[in-house]
Amino acid sequence: MMTCAATTSALANEFESQILDILNSQVKGWLSDPAIVDAIKAQNADHASLGDADIDALDQKWRAEAKAGGGEMINGVLGKDISKFLTGKKEGSNGVFSEIFVMDNKGMNVGQSDVTSDYMQGDEGKWQKTYQAGPDAVFVDEVEFDDSSQTFQSQVSTTIVDPADGKPIGAITLGINVENL
Repeated sequence: MMTCAATTSALANEFESQILDILNSQVKGWLSDPAIVDAIKAQNADHASLGDADIDALDQKWRAEAKAGGGEMINGVLGKDISKFLTGKKEGSNGVFSEIFVMDNKGMNVGQSDVTSDYMQGDEGKWQKTYQAGPDAVFVDEVEFDDSSQTFQSQVSTTIVDPADGKPIGAITLGINVENL
């Protein structure tokens, strides 16, 4: 069990190898599952023509619904098969995964185990340092206290590729509860 006195940078260094082991041993195998790949490809096609103003409007709608405790947009995403798949992976992790969400080629949520505070992740390292960095990119963020789960967690993100051609189609972020490692 960690103490609150530890520093964020020390925590990130302390758990990074364990986090990468989890990514490689438990997660990489299901990133090519059709539940994930097909959902990302479908959303990429649906959102191909969206511009920045459209994306901003979707993000604002999501944020308003998240603040209100839910709504049509959030329920639509949580009701997708990919969200059910991710929720099952979270529930089967014995508390190691505190959240899981998948992003499309623009950085918008495709599916998730839990409601995120925003819909657009494309302005954050979790998407920029993975999807934009190429097919093998992995980004382990610092350990931070997560208010919603009341735990210390680190997010690990990686690019998701189309198994047919190896090209990036999106990214995934997993919140790792470091207290359960």
